[in-house]
Amino acid sequence: MPALNWHAIDTVLLDMDGTLLDLHFDNHFWMEHLPQRYAELHGVSRALAQMELQPLFERNAGQLQWYCLDFWSTELNIPVRELKLETAHLIALRPDADTFLAAIKQAGKRVVLITNAHRDSLSLKLERIELAPYFQRLISSHDYGFPKEDPQFWAALQADIHFDPARSLFIDDTLPILRSARDFGVGHLLAVKNPDSKKGPKDTAEFAAVDDYRDLIAGL
Repeated sequence: MPALNWHAIDTVLLDMDGTLLDLHFDNHFWMEHLPQRYAELHGVSRALAQMELQPLFERNAGQLQWYCLDFWSTELNIPVRELKLETAHLIALRPDADTFLAAIKQAGKRVVLITNAHRDSLSLKLERIELAPYFQRLISSHDYGFPKEDPQFWAALQADIHFDPARSLFIDDTLPILRSARDFGVGHLLAVKNPDSKKGPKDTAEFAAVDDYRDLIAGL
């Protein structure tokens, strides 16, 4: 990973899940816990539950409703918020993410959280991990009505917080989102090498990736 030119960065835009928080919580919930509880609540086998859920997941991936707890509660006829509480003990900070956040805040950078997470998901995580004090703003894509994959999200973000894309750093673990940010003109982009602690490193394609947050602090 090349060293960052911090003198050319005024604003730091940070994703939450998989970037600051371990993606294991979300992967476990959507891929394991929710299918199991769906099967139990609807009186079907786990295999049948998976067969019913998979096409729904694939059809909605990358769209705003994919991240919306209200949508899934209605679509699946199950209390998704309450089910998330059952696995909330798995919510965890990625190693040294707080060290990085403290350092960039101390350096005087403008730090903004931008997440596709539904406000209820955001609140659940902020109750367990003290992230809010590091940020000037905490923005959910649901506030704008467009996911971060959509160019209209970035236009809405700029109209809201008046940031200079060329002098901004954005870190995210999702490649389509990074490409959307690049298309908008965000000048400094980093992927995340290992967003889920229970899985191996991921291919970050054309993007340089952060593996250790302590490495990013050099030159601040």
